[in-house]
Order: sequence, then structure tokens, then C-alpha cells
Amino acid sequence: MNTDSPVESQLECELPEPSDGNLFVSAYPPFSSWKSGRLSRLEKVLLTPPQHGHDVPLGLYVHTPFCLQRCQFCYYRSIANPTTETLESYVDAVLEEFRLYGESPALTGRRPSFAYFGGGTPALLSPHQMKRLFGGIQSVFPWTDIQEVTFECSPKTATRDRLEVLREAGVTRISMGVQQMNDSVLQQSGRVHLVDDVARAYDEIRRNDFDVLNLDLIAGLVGETEQSFFDSLRDVVLMAPDSITFYQLEIPANTPLFRAVHDGQIESLANWDEKRSRLSRAYDLLEGDGYSLRSAYAVVKDSSRHRFLYQDMQYHGCDLLGTGLASFSYLAGVHYQNVAVLRTYQEMVTAGRLPYHRGYVLSDEERMVREFILQMKLGTVKTAYFQTKFGVNVAERFAQPLQRFSDAEWLSVSDDAITLTRQGLLRVDRLLSAFYLPEHRELTYW
Repeated sequence: MNTDSPVESQLECELPEPSDGNLFVSAYPPFSSWKSGRLSRLEKVLLTPPQHGHDVPLGLYVHTPFCLQRCQFCYYRSIANPTTETLESYVDAVLEEFRLYGESPALTGRRPSFAYFGGGTPALLSPHQMKRLFGGIQSVFPWTDIQEVTFECSPKTATRDRLEVLREAGVTRISMGVQQMNDSVLQQSGRVHLVDDVARAYDEIRRNDFDVLNLDLIAGLVGETEQSFFDSLRDVVLMAPDSITFYQLEIPANTPLFRAVHDGQIESLANWDEKRSRLSRAYDLLEGDGYSLRSAYAVVKDSSRHRFLYQDMQYHGCDLLGTGLASFSYLAGVHYQNVAVLRTYQEMVTAGRLPYHRGYVLSDEERMVREFILQMKLGTVKTAYFQTKFGVNVAERFAQPLQRFSDAEWLSVSDDAITLTRQGLLRVDRLLSAFYLPEHRELTYW
């Protein structure tokens, strides 16, 4: 029986969820609006020293685009099964890119507040390569003020020798892609690990006593059933990770999964209602086990200890310096992305050129909208923050879409905050385009 209110039913029709494509929003304006001709402003930004008293936090992102094999659902820039020589030359290139940034007046002397090593699988680097990478980065951007260092790993790469290097280097947060605790589902999704690998890796990570261990899970994978999803969740709960991050499966056009679905190789996948229903029940179960919801995607055991500065600071307008192949950055209101061809990337940095190729200069209004939609993903938007920083009453500025979503019981609006309900959080990425400026609403995301 359909229990949706008339308003909610109407909005469900007005905000369709395609069976394939991207829904997850990680940037504003959409990537498709980023152009190569908009980078002259970035060059000026890099040549301008920060003003006295500059207090915008700086974060570092390091992309390692290599994996043992590419998963069915992966849409990131990733190269499978690299050679040792490829990894060595890539580390050389990343360190050269950091050196070039360290010479820019805008970044000289700045100390990062957080760092994130993502991929791909950065833990595919050898212990020696990791040490070289950490040492080279810190010679340019010392970690004297750093509060959080996250490093992604897979169960196969979370080995004792690598984890010891990460611990000694100052990594505080390990994020491991588990996706599901079911061998059949893992194999059908193209994962290289099995459940036994997860158990071994988990024990090794805990032995090194990192501040936070996060496990990534995905709802809606190939071969997943209602029972397999919740059996998997119960196994994860027994492990008691500090943080669990959930994603709802997407099928972007550049993935092997997209091709398999459209070639008829995969006949059945969970739809959006089924994925939301599973996640809603999962959050109920986890809250009963002592976890609390910290965003649309994650639960934590202790919200005072298990923070995620990489996300929180970005959503509040910090500078993010992205390095490596196809990485994304945000500096002084300029979004930009590096080139996505490995040889081109290496040739550019070797020639002493920063390897960016497209970008977008945000207006003050666009910066406000960007932070508003990103903070919606945290579940609560403080209205005083936007009044103080931008001089904007967001409850009035976005009154029309807020009222519609409030009528659907997806959020509530008070004098102090805009707060999403559970159902609002479960579909938050679908709601965000309602807050875009008109010129961005019809754009494709990528």
C-alpha cells in the first residue's frame, strides 16, 4: 500500500531517479560547466599571497589511480594492475606537482589541516613508495598543524608492513572498501577480495590502533538480496568499526556495470525505493546498536571522536589542493581538475607545468549555493552561518523549494536551522538541484 502524502507523491514524479547515471553530488556548479578557458583566474590566485590573518583551512588530496582490477561499478579514473615502474614514476610525478605548488605565493608556508589519500587504491603503493610519498609531501607542506590524515585501502592491500608505515607516518583514519560481506555478491561486482580477506585486514588494522576505522558499504550491488544485505550488515556490526559509510549503487555511463546492464548481461538490480528502504532499516538497526547518523551517508560510534574533517571542512568552504591524475581542487573560489591522461600528466609536471586542464570561477552567490547544498548532505544547515558569512538568510532565499520539501516531510525549517528528516537524507542528492541557480539546473552533472 502506498502511504506517501499527495505532496510527496507529486515530488517523486517531478524528481525522477534514472535507472542509470550519476546522482551523487560532490561539487557545484556541475562538472559539465567547468571549462579549459576559465583558468586564467586560477593563475592569478596562485600568484597572490594570502592576506594577513588568512584563516581559511587548507586540505590536501592525493589521488592514486591504480587498482588490482577495476570493479563493475567504479567510475573513478583508475588503471588496473600497474607495474612497479609505473608506481615509482607516478610517485615522482606527484612529488614534483607538490614541489611546484609549494613555490606558488598563494600556498608557500601554509600548513594543511587535513590530508586524504584516495584512489583507486593508494595502499597499492609499496611501503617504500609510501614512505617516499609522505616524506616528499611533508617537505613542502609540513604536517605540524594537521588534525586528520585519511588513507584508503582495500582488504587485499591492508598488509602488516603497509599499515605499520601508515601508522608511523601519522595516518589517523583508515577507510577500507568492504562493500558487502558476501562472497557471491563481491565476485559478481568485480571485487578482488573475499570475506576472509576483510576479516584478516580488519584484525591487522586494529592491531595498529588507528584513531578511526571506517568501512565502506554499498546498497544495491549485483546479486544482492534483502537477506544478503542484512546478513552482511550484521557481520559488519559484530566487527564494531568506528564509522560505516553507505553508498547507494549508481550506474554511470563510464562503468563496466553500465555496459553489462545495457548488453543484457545483468537482468535485475535493486531499484531506488528498495535501496532506500534497506538503508533506512540499516540506520535504525545501527542506531539501536549505539551508532549515530553524522551525514546522509555515514554513522559513527562516537560523534565527538570519530570526525571526518575532509568532508566537514570542504562543506564549509575550505581550500582543497588536489594532486595526482584527474584530481579535483578548490582554491579561493576556483574549482579545477587535473588532466586525466597519465602520460600527459607526467609530461606536464616534468616540464614544470601544473597539470590542470579545466575549471570554474565561482561568484559570491555561487559560493553560497555551493556551501548550502553540500551542508544539506550533513543533515542540518545552520542559518546563522550563512547570515554571518554571506549576509544571506537561506530560509528566505530558498523559501519555495524548502516549503515544498517541508510539505513532503523531507525536512523542517526553524529560525535556527534547516533539518532533513530520515527520508529527506535518504534522497538528499536528488533534492539538491532544486537549489541550483537557474542556469545550472538543466546541465548534465558530468
